[in-house]
Amino acid sequence: MHKAGQGNLLPLRRRGLEPRANRPGAAALLAALVIGGGVALRFWTASHLWLDEALTVNIARLPVGRIPDALRHDGSPPIYYVALHAWMWMFGTGDVAVRALSGLFSVGTLAALPFAQRETGGRRGSTALLLAAASPFAVRYATEARMYSLLMLLVTLGVVAMAKLVRSPSVPSAIAVGLLTGLALLTQYWSLFLVGVVAAWLLVRWLRSREETALWGLTALAAGSLLFVPWMPVFLFQLRHTGTPWASPATIGAPLSAVVEWAGGYRDSGQLLALLLLALGALGLFGAGLDHRRIELSLRTRPAGRGLALAVFGTLAAALAVCAVTGSAFVQRYTSVVFPLFVLLAALGAETLLMPRVRHGVLGVAVVLGLAGCLSNIGSGRTQAGVVARAVNAAASPGDVVAFCPDQLGPSVNRLLRRGLVQLTFPLGADPRRVDWVDYAARNAAGSPAGFAEALAARAGVHDIWLVWSGGYRTLGSQCGDLRRLLQAGRPESVTVVTGSGRYEEHVSLVRYQAS
Repeated sequence: MHKAGQGNLLPLRRRGLEPRANRPGAAALLAALVIGGGVALRFWTASHLWLDEALTVNIARLPVGRIPDALRHDGSPPIYYVALHAWMWMFGTGDVAVRALSGLFSVGTLAALPFAQRETGGRRGSTALLLAAASPFAVRYATEARMYSLLMLLVTLGVVAMAKLVRSPSVPSAIAVGLLTGLALLTQYWSLFLVGVVAAWLLVRWLRSREETALWGLTALAAGSLLFVPWMPVFLFQLRHTGTPWASPATIGAPLSAVVEWAGGYRDSGQLLALLLLALGALGLFGAGLDHRRIELSLRTRPAGRGLALAVFGTLAAALAVCAVTGSAFVQRYTSVVFPLFVLLAALGAETLLMPRVRHGVLGVAVVLGLAGCLSNIGSGRTQAGVVARAVNAAASPGDVVAFCPDQLGPSVNRLLRRGLVQLTFPLGADPRRVDWVDYAARNAAGSPAGFAEALAARAGVHDIWLVWSGGYRTLGSQCGDLRRLLQAGRPESVTVVTGSGRYEEHVSLVRYQAS
């Protein structure tokens, strides 16, 4: 005879819906290995800092009081820069040190995702954790000295706080939502789209049924948004004068490309993972598991999946619309603001697969494809700065002039060059540690390759000129190529030391012009 309460479990066990109590913990062991590997990958990359990272470090190492003015000329909000400033004060400015902060933020997101999954209707907190641990997108930005991992953490914590507030309103939950809202807005500007979509959703709920919980949520969002008000003058200046002059305008397919980017890009493993994640997301929105053989699909959608899908695709749609109107770029890394929400939606979809073997198999495929995408992050170079700097450092003499065209090549190379070299950027001969994005296209259009070449020759005198250049940058046309030809005419004794490589987006060449 069976003990009371156990008789009803046996049919479930025979159908594979309930694991046996004495079944070996192979799945748990594999999950632990994936999570441990995902954590390790968040601190493992060999590349030098690329442009945006080097710029970020150069701004963050300024005195805190000077950071806001520097950001007026950069185009970003301040929170991450202030956090990185404090971090570098404790741990230094080396590549590993500055990236470790993003790694810690990303590990924090992994720790918060199980709580967010349970708050959004999930039964197993480990599903979202596994998908995120093996995510190429999350790993890439965990190993980058930029604000995107911090943004993912704030959004994930915001899901937990907002779910608690809407379920059971309280002052502590409202304060948490408000604080996280303000921090997100001051971390990355696409948070404005997410906050707007969530506020619209809460407003509709309140107008339809006068739900008190919706009013609590709206109040918390509004209060949190007040934290952004002191930064508003800088934001408005950036809106008028900076932007994304370095990228192409948005296209209608940008949101779909974002999903592919989340899956690791357009390599085979990334495209397969994108299809799988989209399928899981669709199940999370429309599906409900009935038993191990059947999933019910409903066009009415699932409540938990509905909110997540609205937040994800509503935010992407709002961003696309604004980019289309303003002519700005739809930049895939900016979509990190909704990436954790998409992971939670895909995790809901995986939970509609009630048969453990099927669910584990699907998650296993997702993890394997994700880790395959992560591996390229370990040794792939994000910049040619190391190659260029090694060549200059090996042969340049004190007093030689290193010129950068465009100026965007300056920050990453400057970081690695030895002292004693004169460094100037086209078109204004500015310091290579920073790029001034204010009215960037107009300033470049007004640049004079002939005038800059003359200034370089006068400054170099009897010393060599080293030109770090690339011809593929927007807003510059043929100016950098023209500069190269003008220097060649003035100094015929030249040699190309480094040629542009297809391995890198920069396609940088290094030419040495020797004094006569």
